[in-house]
Order: sequence, then C-alpha cells, then structure tokens
Amino acid sequence: MQPNMAGIYIHIPFCKSRCIYCGFYSTTATELRQRYVDAVCEEVRCKRDEVSGERIETIYIGGGTPSQLTIPQLQQLFEALTSHFSPLTSHLKEVTIEANPDDVTAEHAAALPQLGINRVSMGAQTFDDQRLRFLNRRHTSAQVPLAVRLLREAGIGNISIDLMYGFPGETLADWQRDIDAAITLDVEHISAYCLMVEEGTPLQQWTMDNGQWAMDEELERQMYETLIDRLAEAGYEHYEISNFARQKASPTGGGWRGLHNSSYWTDVHYIGIGAAAHSYDGRQRRWNVSDLRKYINGIESGKPVFEFEDIDAGTRYNDRVMLSLRTKEGLDLLTLSEGERDYLLPLAQKYLDEGLLTRADQHLRLSRKGLFVSNMIMSDLMQV
Repeated sequence: MQPNMAGIYIHIPFCKSRCIYCGFYSTTATELRQRYVDAVCEEVRCKRDEVSGERIETIYIGGGTPSQLTIPQLQQLFEALTSHFSPLTSHLKEVTIEANPDDVTAEHAAALPQLGINRVSMGAQTFDDQRLRFLNRRHTSAQVPLAVRLLREAGIGNISIDLMYGFPGETLADWQRDIDAAITLDVEHISAYCLMVEEGTPLQQWTMDNGQWAMDEELERQMYETLIDRLAEAGYEHYEISNFARQKASPTGGGWRGLHNSSYWTDVHYIGIGAAAHSYDGRQRRWNVSDLRKYINGIESGKPVFEFEDIDAGTRYNDRVMLSLRTKEGLDLLTLSEGERDYLLPLAQKYLDEGLLTRADQHLRLSRKGLFVSNMIMSDLMQV
C-alpha cells in the first residue's frame, strides 16, 4: 500500500532584501511576482495527475518570504490548490505559511484563516536588534511579539518561530536571553539553529572581508544544551535535532510537532511546486530549476525545467539513516534489510560503546551526548 502523501510544498522565492546567512534560493526581483504566481498555479494544475490518489495532509508555503505576496495573490494560489487538488485536500491537518514579522499586519493576519491557513512560521532569529542588523533582517525585536499578538487575534492557534545562535561575539548569557524571550511568547513550536557559513552567501563574503571567526566548540555545546534544558523546563518536547514542540494537547488531540517537516524525516511522499522546489515519490527525487526566469519561461512554454535522480537501494539506506536518526524516535532497525543491518550494526557498535548511540526496542537513537556530534555519527553509518 502506498503511504499517504505528506503534502505539498510551494516555494515563494521573493525577498525585499537578502539575509546575510541564507543559502535557500531567493530573489529580490519582486516585479515578477504576478507572473510567478500565474506559473505556480499552472504547475499546480499540471502536478494534479502525479498525486495518484494519495490524500494530502499538509501544505507548506515557504521561501524566500511568502508574506511578500499580496493577499489577492495568496487567494489566487489557494483557489488553484482547491480547484485542482480537491477532494484530496479534504483531510488537511496543517497548512503553514512562512512570514517575516514586519509583514504581519492586522489585515494580513486576518486574511490567513480565510484561506485555510492554520499555522504560521516566523523567522525571529534573535531578540537583539544589533544582531538582527548583522543578519540584514528587516524586522526589529519589538515586531516579533506584536506579530504574534496580531496572529492570535486573527485566530491563528499554531505559531512557530525560528531562533539562531552562534553569532560572532555572542555569549551564553546573550543566548539565554533569546531563549527566555521566545518562551515568553508562548508559541507552539520553536526551531533553533547554529549560525553556519554557507557557500555563496553574503556571510561567506563577510568572513572573507572581516576574517574568519570560529565559534568555540565548547561554547556551542553549552548553547545547545542550554536550549534543550530551558525548553524542556518550559514544556517543549525535543522531537528532532533542531525542533521543539509544546507538549500540551492541541485542539485536535495531537501535539504541536511540525507535521509537514516531520514527513521529510519519515520517508513519506511529497510534491514540490515552484522554483527550486523538490518532490519525492519514493522512487525518484525531482527538483525544479533554481532560476526565477527559467522556471517561469519553462512553465509558460509547457516545457518545465527540472532535474531528477532515481533512488537506488544505497541512496534509500543513506536517507533512512540520516533522516531517522535526527528524530526522537530514531532509526527502526526493522525497516532495514538483513544485509543493511549487518552493515550498520558493526559500525554503530563503537558509538554504542561510547554512549553516543542507544539501542532499545529495535530502535537506534542518538543519546543526548550524541546529538552534538550527530553529523559525524550519521556520516560514518552511511554507505559510501
């Protein structure tokens, strides 16, 4: 039996300005927004036949900055989804849109539930205005709680915020203040990431111009462990390496884990729409061209531009190891073949002996100590 489709991801690449650290495909060519929305709606129509009857449980509008679209453009997008994917969307559990805090006005917030959106993910990053300016973020720290209030007043009951640590010169006390500010907002979900220098980003150029900075490994570990402890004390479940969800019950009886992103870690199918968006059907991974004009021209001419790779047994094994070990549940050994287990377990034994991995109920999991060196462990367990 085919698994349920995890959902639909739609990439909106437009930004008013580029954040210094961002490695995702984005563009400031906002004059092309309407042509792009038209192209995305056409791709929605074309992709309908690829769903093969699998029901859709989540929709995620990411970016870029989806809140850069006008309300009429968002309405056009959701009308296309409703028109072409109904009735498969009758089982929707989560509809998420990413937003910049400074884009959240009372009018914008009020429109979201009318579109069927029930979850908003905002990039707060830090509550220090100097660090926000360093990142080239448009919002101020004061605009984050204001945006949360406006979303609550509009009826959005599921809010996620992103945090970032590891800034040049940042202290543990600085980071603790950011965590405490996030907890005060009482949002349902928090994602937190260490600031990394991605190739081709303005941050990489900044390091070349100002000298490389190497974050102290011990300080980074302390920041990560402080994050885990403080959010646990505040009632958040650490369900994935970088993700924390409120443990209180939701109105539907479940928790507050990010359902769409969780599907990526559990080998469920998804379909990507828009420039640079990825799709996965269990047999093949496909991604659209990371170029706004090439994407639009391809859709308009009926010749979409994309690349793909067929997923062989080795790739499937590596994906399962890498993605499953990121989660609280870990890697279910029974999902591997006997030959894959014979390959994996001898490699895992040294990490079990060192207390970096644990094994129970046929599940292999990262220990708390292993979380901090997870990339090394996962890399060593993969097939080359």
